[in-house]
Amino acid sequence: MEAAKMNAAEIEAFLREVFPQAFSDGDITIEAADGATCRLRQRFSDKMLRPGGTVSGPTLMALADFAMYVVILSAIGPVALAVTTNLNINFLRKGSPGQDITAVGRLLKLGKRLAVGEVNLFSDASADPIAHVTSTYSIPNQ
Repeated sequence: MEAAKMNAAEIEAFLREVFPQAFSDGDITIEAADGATCRLRQRFSDKMLRPGGTVSGPTLMALADFAMYVVILSAIGPVALAVTTNLNINFLRKGSPGQDITAVGRLLKLGKRLAVGEVNLFSDASADPIAHVTSTYSIPNQ
């Protein structure tokens, strides 16, 4: 793949402008983005938990979707209207309460109109992923 068109700081600045609600709680940090991969961290809060004390599926899906958006922006540049067309998630193990969630995204294929990637989600308490996600994004004409 080609070099990154945007780095983590540039993506964050762009998203604060065009998608401010993504950072409204200040709980997600873009730690790295290089045009092929990214790493995000969502700080733990009680609102992430579902009954039974595990991190909820919607929390994990939202973080994975956001990670895909970040890695795609790092590869194609500031294209606000790239959108999810498919997201598949496999929940592998319980996310530990009290632990941040990290998302490690990777582009598998980047075409002119579609991007396909995967995201592994980790609870800081475990080296093994708590969920695995595959996703496809539609890229608008530029």
